[in-house]
Amino acid sequence: MQNIIFWFRNDLRLHDNEAFLEASKAGTVIPVYVFDTRYFEKNFLGLKRTGVFRTKFLLETVEDLRKNLQKLGSDLIVRTGHAEEIIAQIATDLEAAAIYASKEVTQDETTIEALLSKQLKPLNIDIDLIWSATLFHARDLPFQINFLPKVFTDFRKKIEKSTKVRETFDAPTQLAKVEGIDLGHIPTYQELGFESEPVSDERSAFTFTGGETEGLKRLNEYIWQKDLLKNYKETRNGLIGTDYSSKLSPWLSLGCLSPRQVYEEVKKYEAEAGANESTYWLIFELIWRDYFYFMALKHGTRMFKASGIKNDLMKQWSRHKPTFESWVKGETGEPFIDANMREIQLTGYMSNRGRQNVASYLAHNLGIDWTWGAAYFESALIDYDVCINWGNWNYIAGVGNDPQEGRKFDIAQQANFYDPDQAYVKLWLGENIHS
Repeated sequence: MQNIIFWFRNDLRLHDNEAFLEASKAGTVIPVYVFDTRYFEKNFLGLKRTGVFRTKFLLETVEDLRKNLQKLGSDLIVRTGHAEEIIAQIATDLEAAAIYASKEVTQDETTIEALLSKQLKPLNIDIDLIWSATLFHARDLPFQINFLPKVFTDFRKKIEKSTKVRETFDAPTQLAKVEGIDLGHIPTYQELGFESEPVSDERSAFTFTGGETEGLKRLNEYIWQKDLLKNYKETRNGLIGTDYSSKLSPWLSLGCLSPRQVYEEVKKYEAEAGANESTYWLIFELIWRDYFYFMALKHGTRMFKASGIKNDLMKQWSRHKPTFESWVKGETGEPFIDANMREIQLTGYMSNRGRQNVASYLAHNLGIDWTWGAAYFESALIDYDVCINWGNWNYIAGVGNDPQEGRKFDIAQQANFYDPDQAYVKLWLGENIHS
């Protein structure tokens, strides 16, 4: 049997992983994960691109993946460094016939794919990249990517009308033993440049651990055990506790959970307990997620520039560091904003409602360059997903695909509506608030 290297990326699961399944059919699969040090470097704001909370979730996830592979007779090779160099080296050492991986869409990831491809050419090793990140497959879109609708509603209507969600793939049941290579170790926080692991905060709305095992468990708990799906639309704008929303986003962002698996569970629930607006709404959110992925595919690097995908060069943004710092630290003097910013700083998590408000406040009330906010979120959030984060910030800052020009939120009105008794603000700022 020939050796086939499977390079795990943001698809850290065995269920519904087409690329991994294909690799395991093609020969003796050698699973590899690389902690790419470029993602742990500092960005233009001096923040680590992957902050400590996301790192914790990632370490737990890789640990879980290794255990799950061991149960099937295989194992996970772990390395730290530059992915393209490491993968090419392992391929050479093991005389691999091919490399399989899941396809990514954004600049940093596609650059690494290209660098790897370049290293493999003289070795005569093929690289096979398989699309696996979205609910709807890229090949099944009812239009070419350059004709992606400018407005989400148009996209949703077209795709719902003419595209089916492909069925999920089963996880492999048995794998060959990994031999002839050092497995390597999962790095420590210190090796990734942190002083220590994060301290958990008992007020956190996200109390879960990383990995496919926990992701599937949460999906089952949310839909079946606690029967929370039936009221999702009413509760999803909550601010406190673990159950106001599904909290599936961190597992989706690392690919511990497949969006199609979530879709299938929702459909199963609808068949048994009946469909309603809430059950549809979770699927609706998955379609939004897809939209941001396809937007990133269409617009490329424009998504990361201050002028946004609209290429709006007229809009001027302030780059006043002290103002930005007051937002980051939750010291703006606006209680609802400050409470949300303290939550993300101390836990790596923030509600969807909170995210929209703090983003609007930074861009529209403070006039600060929205890419600074997006870069802060990249560092701070457990569930950071490049397409969703930058897509949402484009949208809120008014440089994305939004029929309503610039979404400026009335913060006081939002606070009164979503936190009428100030329970949330008190939770994060204490009793001494001046509103």
